[in-house]
Amino acid sequence: MLVEEHIRELGHELPTDKAPGGNYVLWRRVGNLIYLSGHGPNGKEMRYVGKVGRDMTQQRAYEAARSSALYLLSSLKQAVGDLDKVKGIVKLLGLVNATEDFGNHPEVMNGASDLLVAVFGEKGKHARSAIGMGSLPRGIPVEIEMIVEVEE
Repeated sequence: MLVEEHIRELGHELPTDKAPGGNYVLWRRVGNLIYLSGHGPNGKEMRYVGKVGRDMTQQRAYEAARSSALYLLSSLKQAVGDLDKVKGIVKLLGLVNATEDFGNHPEVMNGASDLLVAVFGEKGKHARSAIGMGSLPRGIPVEIEMIVEVEE
């Protein structure tokens, strides 16, 4: 439980109010890899809604990406039972709901990446894609998928 203690030391809590929004699962394990479905920044409360560059600042979108990462970690805990079993964060795919002229998608995604490196150190460093989208479900500003290597 050292990783979860560290998350609390960083001033965060793992959210518990996430459920699939359709006919899919939040995660799937294949061998020692956990594939996490796209997670947005909101649970039951819609704290983050809007298009980056119009309705939301880059800084607020960074916070939304960080929130999405916390939801991903919560689902990852469901998958493996203990976040101390994480060997490494392999890959993030970040989708950013942004205006046509917004180009700082990587800076938005740093909200998730910075959190994962703060939590896991070197094991938190990962490959990543940051892509701009014309819209995302329910108007969320960010959706993130994650692949994680865990102990057998």
